[in-house]
Amino acid sequence: MPLPSFVIRVTDEGDYQLSGVNASAKHYFNRQDTDVEGQKPESLINPAVLPHFIEAVNVVRQSGKAMIIKAISIMPTDLRLGSFLINPLESNLVHIMGVPAEQGRDGLLQERDDAISLLTSVFDVSEVGIVVTDKNQRIVRVNDSFVRIYGWGRDELVSEEFISLIAPEERMQAAKNHEEFMRSGIRSSGEMKLLRKDGNIANALFTTAALELSMGRRFQVTTIMDITLRKQMELSLRLAKEQADTANKAKSTFLANMSHELRTPLNAIIGFSEMMMKETFGALGNEKYKEYLADIHLSARHLLEIINEVLDMSKIEAGRVELDEDYFDVRDLVASVARMMSSRAFSSGLKIEENVEEDLPPLFADSRLIKQILINLVGNSVKYCKTNTVIEITGRRTESGSLQLIVKDHGIGIPRASIPEALKPFGQVSIPENNYPVQGTGLGLPLAKAMAELHQGTLTLESDLGEGTTVTVEFPAARLQEKKRVTGSPFSKFSTKETKANLARNAE
Repeated sequence: MPLPSFVIRVTDEGDYQLSGVNASAKHYFNRQDTDVEGQKPESLINPAVLPHFIEAVNVVRQSGKAMIIKAISIMPTDLRLGSFLINPLESNLVHIMGVPAEQGRDGLLQERDDAISLLTSVFDVSEVGIVVTDKNQRIVRVNDSFVRIYGWGRDELVSEEFISLIAPEERMQAAKNHEEFMRSGIRSSGEMKLLRKDGNIANALFTTAALELSMGRRFQVTTIMDITLRKQMELSLRLAKEQADTANKAKSTFLANMSHELRTPLNAIIGFSEMMMKETFGALGNEKYKEYLADIHLSARHLLEIINEVLDMSKIEAGRVELDEDYFDVRDLVASVARMMSSRAFSSGLKIEENVEEDLPPLFADSRLIKQILINLVGNSVKYCKTNTVIEITGRRTESGSLQLIVKDHGIGIPRASIPEALKPFGQVSIPENNYPVQGTGLGLPLAKAMAELHQGTLTLESDLGEGTTVTVEFPAARLQEKKRVTGSPFSKFSTKETKANLARNAE
């Protein structure tokens, strides 16, 4: 450095040592040819001015604050200094640096004035409201933004207690916090409610910091950001969510409560129409009645199927489905589904083929729901398959040990871009062929997907227009386990305690 600079170190024994003495300091104190590193200060500093430095060093160490001392003009050197700036580095280190005469007190005063001017500009132009209060909790200064945002005049605020701006229910706590912040000097932030000039309440986010000036004077600087609009938006969103939740709950409750009322008359219609079609109590007479009865019976069964799908989806969305889980044989279940759907497939000129691996271990799941998944998938294939094609049901294990149930058809397929829509509830996809109009409620695939997910499984759909559709339902390996068969159950069930424990551990 071109200016004199050195460090005085205080040893554990209380002695003073020189450290980091630069060439300018040796030149100033006329010690160019002296090695002063590690020596006592008198080896560098003239004894006439040494007490002046030592006294300043002790004051800086005790206060922990920098100070400026005037340079002694008796030094025999051409380097003229106006003062020395003494800074505390650590508890035992003090740095001393010379300041040229032309940058002495006048220069420091100018820098101070510039700094004050800069801070004043920041205070005045800030878009955030700023309030300065004293130890008596009175306002001493506010910036233009606070006046503009909250409508008060500056003259109405200065010298008033700051709690007069706080909503009545928060004033006591605000006064207590102000006293604590002023005493401890800690920073704080939070939310508070302020009074506007028009009497309305505003929500604000505040940050406080204590400021200490000369002669021990303390002030608290509080920055205030208005968040009233944000709070109103949060309230609106919360109310909207509550209303949506209430409406959804009401819908689910209605559907659940109406299940009996909807199903009972349909069962009666189906049952009585069947009896009349079979002429249980004698001949009907006119063949036209039989035709109408067949229409009634078919329409009622179709309506019951739709209602069942809607109610099943409602129960799943409401979280009211309880799984009746146990081990069962996958091959037996697939065969059962194939037999059930074969008549419908045959009437459409289709064939169902089973391709299930011989050594598949039993699956731990709700066999009724897994069966419903396959019925939904095979039913969709029957609806949209071309005559004289095959619907394949495959069961296999993957390399990772999971189980895949795959239903593949060679029908008209689904446009690739429409696959996400097909998996949404009531998401019906229009097929651009007149021979295949949209059928059903659009719940078959979403129901199958939801039922698979209830078993920690996944459902994926691969399709494109004219290329058929492949639906893969995959269950985790934790649901497959080699168990000894227990005879006498619908699908050859197996022991369950160990698998339930494993699934619980996996969930954790």
